[in-house]
Amino acid sequence: MSEPKGSQWPEAYTLAERMAGQGNGSVRAILMYGSRLLKANPDRHSALDFVVIVEEYRTYYRALSEHGELGRPVGMMSALANVLAPNVIAYVPAEGALGIAKCLVVSRSDFARALGPVPADHFLLGRMVQRVGVVWTASDDDRDWVEDVVSGAHARVIEWMSPYLSGPFDAPQLGRRLLEVCYQGELRPESRGRAGKIFEAQADHFGRALAPGLEAAVHAGILRSLSGGRFELAAPVAPAERRRWRRHFRWSKVRATTRWLKHTVTFANWLPYIVRKVERHSGRTIHLTTLERKLPLIFLWPRAIHVLLTRPKRELKP
Repeated sequence: MSEPKGSQWPEAYTLAERMAGQGNGSVRAILMYGSRLLKANPDRHSALDFVVIVEEYRTYYRALSEHGELGRPVGMMSALANVLAPNVIAYVPAEGALGIAKCLVVSRSDFARALGPVPADHFLLGRMVQRVGVVWTASDDDRDWVEDVVSGAHARVIEWMSPYLSGPFDAPQLGRRLLEVCYQGELRPESRGRAGKIFEAQADHFGRALAPGLEAAVHAGILRSLSGGRFELAAPVAPAERRRWRRHFRWSKVRATTRWLKHTVTFANWLPYIVRKVERHSGRTIHLTTLERKLPLIFLWPRAIHVLLTRPKRELKP
């Protein structure tokens, strides 16, 4: 895991430090991921992507509310935190003068469960096995804990990726295939080539992060080591195991799609954010109708389906 410093990512560091200070001691760590970290075709309007790990949901939301940074009822946010965690919120202090962060807010226990041996879905796991930056932690112990949880997720990648592998592969190739599988597990507005673009921005990360788990899988008899840092499965994946993970990713897609409904409640001004994201990745200007703006959950579906069906095959150049 990389560690952004204030001098390297000043906007991320400033936002994270301010949020942690307004959390009244409830924030344990703030991680950065996504296009701004990877420099994968962001623009000046792109939000910073944060994972905010908190000790307890209600304390955190109450603290943000007291500082005027929540914009939603504390009770509602705390209740929704236990439904398809994490909640997604926008953190926009000083009316955006300090930047904007899209935050996945998750408790320590939910974070560990999402990256553990039996994840409920791949929403967090698929993001956290990519390159992640530790922007802020409450203590060295919190940083060590985050690194242990993420390293454990890296080591277990071969377990859920085995059904999707054929022939020899190395650690970066496993990373590329991993992204393809995870992107297929969600409905996303980006181009069909987005997974390849994201891989190119962090191929070196996958080479470093996944290699120890592959070596451990060799010692466990799951893989065979070949020349040139390549591996292959020691035996075909059992049909039952293959079906189990395919069911998992189908169910993960259902959960990820359902989360969009929750995001419309927890994420203030979600509609302009989504419109800007689609415009950035599709190269098209979107003009919403009055009904789409006022009642998006009813009237925006035809446009959303059209966007998904007409996504460009390749990532657009900035």
